[in-house]
Amino acid sequence: MLLRGKGRCTAHLRKAAESQGARSVRKEQALESRGVVEHADATTTSTRGNTLTSVEPGSDEIASPQKAGATDSISDAERELYGGRLRYDQSYVRHEGPLTRLKFGHMAAALPQMVGMVLRTGWKADRRALMGVVAAELGQGVTAGWGLVAVNGVLAQLFADGPTVDKLHDALPSLVALAVAAVATAVLSAWSTAMSGRLEPQVERAVSARYYRAVTGVEVEATERPEIQRILEAGRFGTDSARSMLRLSVGVGNVVIGMAAAAVVLAALHWTLLPMLLAIALPKGWGAVRSARRDYLSRMAWVDHRRAIASLLAYLTRPHAAGEIRVHAAGTKLLSSYEEMSRQTEAEQRRLARAQASTDLVAGAFAGVASLACYGVLWWLLSTGGLPLAVGGTAVIAIRTSTARLTSLVQQVNRLYEELLFLTDTEDAIAVAGENAIPHTGTPLPAPAREVRTEAVSFTYPGAEGPSLKGVSVRVPRGKVTALVGANGSGKTTLTKVLAGLLLPSEGDVWWVGESGERVGLREADRAQVFAEVGLLAQDFPRWEMTAAANVAIGAGDRPRDMDRVRKAAGEASVLKLVEGLPHGWDSIVFKGYERGVQLSRGQWQKLGSARTRYRQAPFLLVDEPTSALDPHAEIAAFEGLWSLAEEGHAVVLVTHRLAATMHADHIYVLDQGCAVEDGTHEDLMSHEGGLYQGMFTAQAAQYGIAPVADVVPGPRSTQPSGQETPS
Repeated sequence: MLLRGKGRCTAHLRKAAESQGARSVRKEQALESRGVVEHADATTTSTRGNTLTSVEPGSDEIASPQKAGATDSISDAERELYGGRLRYDQSYVRHEGPLTRLKFGHMAAALPQMVGMVLRTGWKADRRALMGVVAAELGQGVTAGWGLVAVNGVLAQLFADGPTVDKLHDALPSLVALAVAAVATAVLSAWSTAMSGRLEPQVERAVSARYYRAVTGVEVEATERPEIQRILEAGRFGTDSARSMLRLSVGVGNVVIGMAAAAVVLAALHWTLLPMLLAIALPKGWGAVRSARRDYLSRMAWVDHRRAIASLLAYLTRPHAAGEIRVHAAGTKLLSSYEEMSRQTEAEQRRLARAQASTDLVAGAFAGVASLACYGVLWWLLSTGGLPLAVGGTAVIAIRTSTARLTSLVQQVNRLYEELLFLTDTEDAIAVAGENAIPHTGTPLPAPAREVRTEAVSFTYPGAEGPSLKGVSVRVPRGKVTALVGANGSGKTTLTKVLAGLLLPSEGDVWWVGESGERVGLREADRAQVFAEVGLLAQDFPRWEMTAAANVAIGAGDRPRDMDRVRKAAGEASVLKLVEGLPHGWDSIVFKGYERGVQLSRGQWQKLGSARTRYRQAPFLLVDEPTSALDPHAEIAAFEGLWSLAEEGHAVVLVTHRLAATMHADHIYVLDQGCAVEDGTHEDLMSHEGGLYQGMFTAQAAQYGIAPVADVVPGPRSTQPSGQETPS
């Protein structure tokens, strides 16, 4: 038996804290040097490899929601329920501020970069489909110009001298050309739609796969760092932006190419027609930009209010809140609060409608004046013979068509820039994930490994005031049950993560030892092999919204499902009869709210999680509080199963507060404030008068009013459990 004093922890604590602090400073400096750490009040965006236009706080380019007239008051209901604005603690909301400060000119200036990013992504996903879309859009620009030329030809013949029949006959070739242009435009538009529909899902899948593959390979320690976790989390909201950007880019390209074609044709017909087009289009464009920005600024100013309303309404339909909604009259309170917040939203909508009407009136007035002036110049040119009548008619058609497209162009550029910011988040997340990825190579583990051993291991979570583990040395041999006990926060769960290879120790090392004594350190080991050797059952294990079969078989997600093994694992975890008794058996979705969905109790879920761990058939099993939700009979069966696994040659690490179970562990480690202060068998530790383990065990036994808790949980069995089901 080893009894370890707490005095040794002080030196480990100081040394580990200094080491972790130095590493944290170095990582933060590295992140900042790459432009990764971003803040909502900094420049519009800071990206790696991108040169977006940025707007500094306080610059002349700032346009606040209040300057645009958007009201941003907080209702009494929001103050009462949420204490103020309901704002997410996620890094993606930093775009809400900068987007309101950015003017349309900056967005338009970034248009080439936006389109370039879309083209690069599309080229990687499906270059043939991308080339088809580009060719179709360029072709539509050609047919648009061709159509205007044909219109000019038709008008020239119709306005010529001579009998009507002769004029119609002479205009026939131009009419045919106009019809061909219309058909070609329709065909090219359909082709563009088909190719875009083929390309969009591939682009989204490619970006999503890159993102999720990257973030699932990040070191767990890195995800504990807030600045990294925010970046990784923010990237999730840009995975569908690639698809949206492709769609919007096609729309913007269609409008721009069409307007450019019209401008080229008009300039070719007469140089004065191009200034006329711009003069009439500018007021319309100003109105479209102003309306789009006002609507966007209002939406950004009210996004927190909409979150509050959505959060409030969600509670009204959640099954778990049904009791208090009815018994405590919470529903009455939530409904009255909803009505108050909704009335405020309605007032903002009325303000927007009045502002929109005012903008339309002003823009229409300026456009009318510009149109009057332009048509006056056009009349003068026609009357003096400076411009053929047919060309004048063509100009009118081109001007009306182009100005009608401006509103769509402004709205799509706005959306395109917004999506670009979120897609940039995804690219940043992928880059940061790559910098903090688990290595894909390493030294092979001994085959087979007979034990895992830690030597003076210390670990400090990023941002923590002190280490969670301080100089901990433990041995986990196969064929034995090793128990970790201690108060909450003593470091038990952290130690299991270190043993599993999820966390690399700040100091010390974890050794995988082979049958002949050869050993490989965790830092040098092939981590994929480490994970393959380990089975985990955490306190907060995932409850997948899938079928019961999938919830068990996902314990070995890298292997094809074997239903015989699934049933065997379920039987050993005492959950087989439960699952096969469900209406849809193994195909039942173990979540309410779906077709074939069922609701499981916490105890039933714990059994299903245990079956998942058994299905994995890993040599080293780490189980953290595996019976916290089980009834006494099910708990006894669960512990029997763990001891039988040890008899089969598995190494079992048991983390539990149920000290009646640890009585029969082969070795017990007692943790206190991150240090292994005692270790030995139950008898060894109980013989230490005043020891921590003895005190905890005695206090727990006293709850029953008797000392012999050994009668509650049986000792190790010499035979494997029968798999007999126990009630949950």
